Amino acid sequence: MTIPGGMPPAFRDLVGYGRTPPDPRWPDGARLALSFVVNVEEGAELSIASGDERNEGVPETRQLVEGHPDPCMETHFAYGARVALWRVMDLLDSYGVKATFSCCGRAVAATPALAAAPAAGGHEVSAHGWRWESHAGMAEATERAVIARTVAVLAEQAGARPVGWHTKSAASVNTRRLLVEEGGFLYDSDAYDDDLPRLVAVAGRPHVVLPYAFDTNDMRFAPGQGFVQPTDFSDYCIGAFDWLMREARTSPKMMSVGLHLRTIGRPGRIRGLELLLDYVTRQPGVWIARRRDIATHWRALSGLPA
Repeated sequence: MTIPGGMPPAFRDLVGYGRTPPDPRWPDGARLALSFVVNVEEGAELSIASGDERNEGVPETRQLVEGHPDPCMETHFAYGARVALWRVMDLLDSYGVKATFSCCGRAVAATPALAAAPAAGGHEVSAHGWRWESHAGMAEATERAVIARTVAVLAEQAGARPVGWHTKSAASVNTRRLLVEEGGFLYDSDAYDDDLPRLVAVAGRPHVVLPYAFDTNDMRFAPGQGFVQPTDFSDYCIGAFDWLMREARTSPKMMSVGLHLRTIGRPGRIRGLELLLDYVTRQPGVWIARRRDIATHWRALSGLPA
């Protein structure tokens, strides 16, 4: 079948749940499951000084250094591990919020506290690849090894193996299948297309997809991305939260908030996270949960084991 112009029809699901989404039956009658994800990438960024083929292409300064080490870029990332980790954790703890720390394996190998400290605080440690890089086009054997290496390091430093995965930018066409074949992953977050999780069959096994979001995300503090003041972040996220809560009166939803240590952890930006936490923790009908807990709940809805 073709459509006018000779183009083939879309091969992906563009319909989703439509007007009849399932009732997620969140715990305690909550209308919204709210997930805070802290991306931990410090030390996993591409760096010639770390033996990589090139430097990270999108540093804070937007000035790419080619052919030589870039200490400016490297120290921007280092701030997240040296200072912001503790600032962000202290703020989350002050509101009793447990987050998912999505960790790159190489970052944790270099600085074990990046996974050990969140795990000790009751946060989830999930996997964010080995290096901070896209997997698009990655050879299958290479990607399989990357997944295994990441799992091994995070399991060692966090005290438990990761059950969740999120690729930087684009996954490969094999990523989800490789995660399922690895055997220990309950979910991945390599989707941006819904306000609810879904269960998919991959390699003959059930697997949970937990959609993520780039708009309710501190990445928009990057130059030209729209956030400047801390209230830009909090106002935007609160606006999204309020709208989803409005819809959730009849159709419960899920919301993700993306954070990065080196970004939201800066003293001029952290107030935005504080304002958001202060707001959402005072609202009724909200389940603030780690992503592994949301995935486990979604599996239980289908009668699957955790």
